[in-house]
Amino acid sequence: MLKLILRRPLLPLLALPLLLAPVPLPAQTSDAPFSVDGRGFGRLQDAVDAIGDGEGTIRIAPGYHRDCAVQTAGRIAFVAAEPGRAIFDGVTCEGKAALVLRGNGARVDGIVFQNMRVPDGNGAGIRLEKSNLEVVNSMFRSSEEGILTADDPDSMLTIDRSTFSRLGRCDRGLSCAHSVYTGLYGRVVVTHTRFDKGTGGHYLKTRAKQVEISDNSFDDTQGTATNYMIDLPSGSVGSITNNLFVQGRDKENYSAFIAVAAEDRGNPSRGLSISGNRASLPADTGRKSFFVADWSGEALAIGANQLGPGLQRFEKR
Repeated sequence: MLKLILRRPLLPLLALPLLLAPVPLPAQTSDAPFSVDGRGFGRLQDAVDAIGDGEGTIRIAPGYHRDCAVQTAGRIAFVAAEPGRAIFDGVTCEGKAALVLRGNGARVDGIVFQNMRVPDGNGAGIRLEKSNLEVVNSMFRSSEEGILTADDPDSMLTIDRSTFSRLGRCDRGLSCAHSVYTGLYGRVVVTHTRFDKGTGGHYLKTRAKQVEISDNSFDDTQGTATNYMIDLPSGSVGSITNNLFVQGRDKENYSAFIAVAAEDRGNPSRGLSISGNRASLPADTGRKSFFVADWSGEALAIGANQLGPGLQRFEKR
């Protein structure tokens, strides 16, 4: 397994600066934790409201921020003044997430979200309810969910150079939560991102009509009671390429790595390209699994993928 990982040329290493950064001190009370064009604000919601239906950037100071906000208008960039050192910790708005976004677009850059839990089991770093969102160089950890979206078929979610760790759940008789779960979005792009140590559910579940999932790592070796690495429950077109998948031992469902149209056939899947990936099962378990399980009945474009022992290429279900 170590040799497999070392041979991988495109593993996302972005998590290292975040993980190795010194633990920040609590946000200083003498300086405003949030600023917009040089104006300081003590509450994140006040900074969001100051931008209103315009366009602006909120700079977030280093520290632990037990705060949250709801964006209902405008285009806002939420940017850490020092990437990896602005941490939203355990506080949600509307019983949903640290950031509830339903404005005209948003960008999240360099922020850490952790310890998000709510009564319905979907506590997230970000709840995206409409419009485009770009997430870069950010971390989501130790929560029920990383990012959860509603439906917006005309919009796009982009995730790049980020980390999702210790996320997901399927307990308490509630619907499962996942590291990333999107509704019917027009397009979802996930690149150079790491998923690991899942605590239930799927790592990436999306109902997007089109996906681009490339150059990511899905490391399930320390996962507990996890399911699929990638779940496209309504089908999708696009591509899943050049990713590294390592399945763990503690699985609720180990029957497949990638699932296509397991719940319905709401989207076309013909031509979905799956190639250039590497995938392996845990050694010495005697377990067998399928790299791709398909319920769509359409012709997928499954190319060359490097699959470890016990892992079969495809099963029609």
